[in-house]
Amino acid sequence: MNNPQTSEQQLTRTERLDRLPVTRKHKKLLVGSGVGWALDAMDVGLVSFVIAALAVHWDLDKTTTSWIASVGFIGMAIGASLGGLLADKIGRRQVFALTLLIYGIATGASALSVSVGMLLVFRFFTGLGLGAELPVASTLVSEFAPRKVRGRMVVWLEAFWAVGWILAAIIGTFVVAEGENGWRWGLALGAVPAAYALYIRMKIPESVRFLEEKGRHDEAEAIVQDLEEGVDPADYDTTPAPPAEEHTDGGIWSKPMWRRTLAFWIVWFCVSLSYYGAFTWIPSLLVDQGFTLVRSFTFTLIITLAQLPGYAMAAWLIEVWGRRITLAVFLAGSAGAAVFYGLASSEWQIIAAGCLLSFFNLGAWGALYAIGPELYPTAIRATGTGAAAAFGRVGSICAPLIVPPLLVFGGQAVVFSVFASAFAIAAIAAFTLPEQKGKVLD
Repeated sequence: MNNPQTSEQQLTRTERLDRLPVTRKHKKLLVGSGVGWALDAMDVGLVSFVIAALAVHWDLDKTTTSWIASVGFIGMAIGASLGGLLADKIGRRQVFALTLLIYGIATGASALSVSVGMLLVFRFFTGLGLGAELPVASTLVSEFAPRKVRGRMVVWLEAFWAVGWILAAIIGTFVVAEGENGWRWGLALGAVPAAYALYIRMKIPESVRFLEEKGRHDEAEAIVQDLEEGVDPADYDTTPAPPAEEHTDGGIWSKPMWRRTLAFWIVWFCVSLSYYGAFTWIPSLLVDQGFTLVRSFTFTLIITLAQLPGYAMAAWLIEVWGRRITLAVFLAGSAGAAVFYGLASSEWQIIAAGCLLSFFNLGAWGALYAIGPELYPTAIRATGTGAAAAFGRVGSICAPLIVPPLLVFGGQAVVFSVFASAFAIAAIAAFTLPEQKGKVLD
């Protein structure tokens, strides 16, 4: 169809993207990216069940199991930084497919491990691919989403994380817990992303904004025309857009950018520390409290289900309240839920507190991934989101390692009070981020 016109001049390609309604092709892009996201979450979630099982079957101490979790996060920290840089150089789609391939193969290979050392090596490469994929996928979806629902679409992308974690909980409960080699079968299922990477490479289009940044205008035009095909002109959003931010040349630490980068990194670090510290250890902590592997994993499955309504609420509020207030409120709720979990003792208290922690924490993750790509111009967008994710992974590396000494020092209450404090600091930092609701991406 013909390009939509204003009364004065032809719209730019990015304006044409922003005025589109959500079409079947947008949904296909969201689901295509989201399935990869869910497979990532399934892998991360499985580790919490695997280390609980290996602690029983291989008689591992908490320090060793902590390193099994942390080595993956070391890989994620490196991968997030490199993935963002590569995505700004060679494209979002290529990096997305490559990282899925790397972590899918490494996860499948982890199932063959015959020693802790061998498992640690494969878990590092798994983390390398996983860490690079997540910020790239959110950047890609953010750059395609219509302006009016951009934040909501990224939250829905992040909601696929809950789907993957639920799958991990199901596999943990019904596969990992069933026998001495159950953990191997669980990890073997992680090889699925290797095949899915080929589909990603063929079906998902490259970012129009990236193509324009690289001067590949014919390719960008073909993709925009494909998205416009079949759309009724009456369905275009003609609401005047707030002006895009004026960006000067420079990196994420340049004078116009450094304050938001600092606040963004603080939020990422604190959320990663608390989330991975809590959810990596919950199955093992339940076993320590006297619950069987099966019962511990069943509790974790129930707690995980609360992630979905958390995402749904965040997806609605982010376009009503805005990014900053939504993120801060969900982080504050996470702090309160962490305190509750630290004091929980009976079964109903554990489940209730865990569900609240899932609800608020995963809603906060959705808002965090939505706000990230909006903070930076196209030339450094993936770099900015990837660098923040990489710094956040330092928190996730530390998280599994600090839990054993904190347990010795003061038990579960002290562990979760530390996580609650980190959530509170993140909520304060979130208030200093600029509000980007409805604004045009440059």
